[in-house]
Amino acid sequence: MTSLVCVVSTTKRKEKNMSSFKKLSHTIWHCEHHIVWVPKYWYRVLQGKIKEAVELCVRAQTRQMNCEVQELNVQADQVHLIVQIPPKLSISEYMGRLKGKSGIRVFGAFRDLRQRRYWGNHFWAQGYCVGTVGLDGEMIWKYVKWQEKQEQRQEEFRFSK
Repeated sequence: MTSLVCVVSTTKRKEKNMSSFKKLSHTIWHCEHHIVWVPKYWYRVLQGKIKEAVELCVRAQTRQMNCEVQELNVQADQVHLIVQIPPKLSISEYMGRLKGKSGIRVFGAFRDLRQRRYWGNHFWAQGYCVGTVGLDGEMIWKYVKWQEKQEQRQEEFRFSK
């Protein structure tokens, strides 16, 4: 696969704060990933109705897996996604389902794509590019201070009884 070009969205993202952390029964987490994947042979087919179908499917599958789309940019020959994925779900599991379901949906709705030369039964190219979107040092410092204040409140509560 040729190299992927990273594109920075021009939309302003929400500033991260403590409320951007999610909770599971025994975990507080903030796991954001930037994922890029492409149609087979980098065909420039992600336009018009096909683009809309991919966007809808990405959002629907992401919701079903209890993940959250932060940013989605479908270009003619690649998809950029920033998504929060809980630590109990692997990236490969998430992407396998996302690419599988969206490929089936696109081929089902746009049957003429199967006739395209070299297409075969796969809409997406193999693999994907993934990187983590980390918190900055200031955010981590705020979290540590917040935790310290929470602990002090707990101790004060225990001693006031």
